[in-house]
Amino acid sequence: MSQATYNKMWTDAQKDLDIQLQREREEFLQPEKDRVEAFKMLATSYIKYMQIFRNLETAHDQLIHQQKRMVIQQVLDGVIGRILEIKKEMVELENSEFHYIDNILEDLKLLPEDIEVPIPRYFIKEKLEVLQQREKILDRILLDAGLQTQKPVKAMTFEEAIKMIQVAERARQGRCRAAFMKQIYLEEKRGRQTKLQVQMGASPDAAATCIQKVWRGYIQRKKTEKMREEEMIFLGMSLPPHLKAMNISQMHAGQVNALEVKVQERHEEVFIKDKLRETEGLDIKETLQDQIGQCFIECWHIIGKFPDYPTEEAGGSMAILSQKTPEQVAAELAARKMALQKKAQKGKKEQGKEKTKGKKPQKTGKKEEEEGWKMAPSNFLSIMEEGNSQYKAVWQNRGEGWDFLQDHDLELIKEEKREEVEEEIRVQVDELMQQKLENLKLAVDGEKSDKQKKGRKSEKKKRMTMRKKIPEMEEDLTPDRTIDSLYRELAEEGLLIKAKTVNLSDYVGEYSYLGTTLRQVDIEPMPSLADVRQLIALYGILPLGSQTVHEKAPLVKALLLAGPAGVGKKTLVHAICTETGANLFNLSASNIAGKYPGKNGLQMMLHMVLKVAKQLQPSVVWIGETEKIFSKAAPKAEEMNPKRLEKILPKFLKALKAQDRVLLVGTTNRPFDANLKSFCKVYQKIILIPRPDYASRFVLWKHIILQNGGAITNLLNISCLAKVSDGFTQGHIIQAVQAVLSELRLLQMTRKPLRTAEFMTSLARQDPVYKEEEETFKAWYAKTPLGKARIKALADSEKAEKGKKGKGKGKN
Repeated sequence: MSQATYNKMWTDAQKDLDIQLQREREEFLQPEKDRVEAFKMLATSYIKYMQIFRNLETAHDQLIHQQKRMVIQQVLDGVIGRILEIKKEMVELENSEFHYIDNILEDLKLLPEDIEVPIPRYFIKEKLEVLQQREKILDRILLDAGLQTQKPVKAMTFEEAIKMIQVAERARQGRCRAAFMKQIYLEEKRGRQTKLQVQMGASPDAAATCIQKVWRGYIQRKKTEKMREEEMIFLGMSLPPHLKAMNISQMHAGQVNALEVKVQERHEEVFIKDKLRETEGLDIKETLQDQIGQCFIECWHIIGKFPDYPTEEAGGSMAILSQKTPEQVAAELAARKMALQKKAQKGKKEQGKEKTKGKKPQKTGKKEEEEGWKMAPSNFLSIMEEGNSQYKAVWQNRGEGWDFLQDHDLELIKEEKREEVEEEIRVQVDELMQQKLENLKLAVDGEKSDKQKKGRKSEKKKRMTMRKKIPEMEEDLTPDRTIDSLYRELAEEGLLIKAKTVNLSDYVGEYSYLGTTLRQVDIEPMPSLADVRQLIALYGILPLGSQTVHEKAPLVKALLLAGPAGVGKKTLVHAICTETGANLFNLSASNIAGKYPGKNGLQMMLHMVLKVAKQLQPSVVWIGETEKIFSKAAPKAEEMNPKRLEKILPKFLKALKAQDRVLLVGTTNRPFDANLKSFCKVYQKIILIPRPDYASRFVLWKHIILQNGGAITNLLNISCLAKVSDGFTQGHIIQAVQAVLSELRLLQMTRKPLRTAEFMTSLARQDPVYKEEEETFKAWYAKTPLGKARIKALADSEKAEKGKKGKGKGKN
C-alpha cells in the first residue's frame, strides 16, 4: 500500500480517538451505580481503544515521515497506557482476569480477532542493532564457557553409516547409468533421422511451411504482448512508456535516498541547529538582553529597587520575562512568604494537639453513602490529548502532495531546534545579565548581591543535604566492577541465558465462545488460550516494551504462570523476551543450586542480577518450579535449599521502581504445594493456564502438522484428532506429531498421505491431564485473593437477587 493509504489510516484513527476522548469526558466523570452498566461502558471503551491501537501501530510501522512517526508514537504510548488502566478497572469490577464480551462484539459487528492485542514493532526495530550486538556477545561468552556448541552433531553407529553410504552410492550409480542410456538413445534417434533425410531429400514445401510457422508465431507473440501492455495501461495497472522512463529514474533516486537516509537522520538535525545558531544566534542574544534590561528598569521605577535575579531552578530569565507585571511578581513573592509562615505555625499547633490528644481515632456516627462506581484518574489522557491537539494544529490540514519522499519536514525541524538554540543562548545571557544586575545594585542601591551574603550558608546547606542523602542511597556491593564484567559472570554461571526466538503469535489458541453462556448460568468457565495470550501481552509485553507506559501505567512487578505440564508456560516466558528484546535471567531452584552459597552469596547474586537487569533493561527474571521456593515442607539444613530465596524475593521486588523495566515471572505446574500466603505476596498477577479446549486443539493439530512438514489431505480427519486428544496439552500434541513425522515419513508423503490412525498410536503412549487435576487447579485458584473476591461477589449478587424476589412475592 502507498503512503497515502497509511496517512488516511492515521487520520481515521485520530478521528476515532477524538470521539473517544469526548466520550470519556462526558460518561466517565459521572458515577455509575449499576456495576453491569459500568462494565459495559469499560468494555466498549476497551474495544474502541484496541481498534485505535491497531490502526495507529500499523500507520507508525509503515509511514516513512520521521516527524509523523514521533507524533504517532506519543499517542500510541498514551493509548496503550489507557488500555492497561481500563483493564485494571475491568478486573476490579468483575474480580476476574478473564472477561467475556461476546454480546458487545456482536453489537459492534466485530470478531474476537479484532480485539487481539497487537505487539508494536517499534519495540524491536528501534534497538535492533543493539540487540544484535548483544546477542553476538552472549553467544561468544557461552561458546568460550563451553555452555553452547556451534551445531549439535547427530550421533550415528558404524552400521548406520555404512548403510547410508551404500544407499547414496547406489543412487549415484543409478543416476549415472540413466544419463548414459539417455545419451545413447538420443544419438541413435538422431542417426535414424539423418538417414531418412539423405534417402528422401529435402522438400521445398516442407521447408517453407516450417519457416512460415516460426515467423507467424513470432509476429503473433509480439502482437499479443503489445495488446497486453495497452490493456494494462488502459486499466491503470501499468505506466505509459514516457512515464515509465521517469519512474525508473525516480526508483533509482529512491534507492540512493534510502542509502543516505541513515546519514541524514544522524547529521541533518545537527547541521540545522548549527546553521540556526550562526544565522539567528546574535539576534536572539541581543533581544533577550534588551528585554531583561527593560524589566530591570521598569521594576526600579515601580518598586524603587532592582529585583533579585531568579535562580536556575526558578527558571532564570524565563521567570523575569513572564507576562506578569512587576507588582504581580512582588505580590506573589509576598504571598509565598506568608503561606510558608502560616504552614510553620500550623505545624507547631498540630504537634501540640497530637501531644495532648494522643492517638485516639475519631468516631463518626454517619455512614458513608455509596455514590457508585467512578473511573479513577488517568495518567494517559493528558498524553493523548496533547498528541491529538498536536495532530490538529500541525498535520490535520497539511497538504503534502508536493513531498514525494515523505521522509521529514525541514521547517518543523527548524522550529524544534530553534527552541533548543534559544535555551542554550538563554543560559549564557543569564550569566551576563546576573553580573550586570549585581553591578547595577552596587552602583545605584549600594547593596551586595544575595549570592555574596548567602554563599557560605548555601555551602553549609549543601554539605548537610549530602550527608543526609548518603545513607538513603542503596548500597552497591560491586562498586569497582563494570556492567560488562557482571554480564559476563552471570552468563558464565548460567544465570543469564539466551532466550529462544518465539513470537507470541506462535502460541496458538482459539477464543472461547461459551464464556458468556456459562457465566449466565453461574458457571465459571476455564479461560481459553487466546485469553492467556492477551493477558501476557497486556501485563508482560506492552509495559516492558515502552518506558512511558511502564512508568505511568498500573505497575505489575511479578507475574505467575500456573498450569499443568506442557501447556506452554516456558514458551510464553521466551515470547515475552523475544517481543521486547529483554534479557532473560534464570533463577530457578535447579539452576542456582551450588552457586553463590551462603546468605552473603545469595545477596550478591541477586544484587548482580538486579544491577545488570536495570542497566540493560528491559529484563525478565524467570523462576521455574517456583513452588519449591514457597513449599510447605520444613526447610532442610542444607545451604542450597531452594527455600532460601523466599525471604529475599520481597526485598528484590521492593528495589524495583516504576522506571525499572524488570519483570519477575514464575512458572509452576504444582502451585498447590506452596504456601499460598507468601506465594500471593510475591506474585501480584496470577494467570491460570488450562489445557486447550476443542477449538484450540483443532487449530493446534493443523498448525503443528504443517509446521513439521506434513500435508493435510482428506484422509486426515483433524476434527477426529481434536476430539480424541481431549485432556492432552500442547506439549503432548507436539510430541505425537514429531514422533510420526520422521525424515523417512516425510519422504513418503507424496505416495503415502498421512492418516488419522498414525497419530492415535503415538498419542496413546502419553498421560493426559485428568479431570481431577484440573479441578485441583480450580480449587487452588479459588483460594487466591482474586478468586476469593470473585466468589464473594457472586454470593453477594445471589443474595441481592433473592432479596428482590422476596420483596416481589411479599407485595403480591
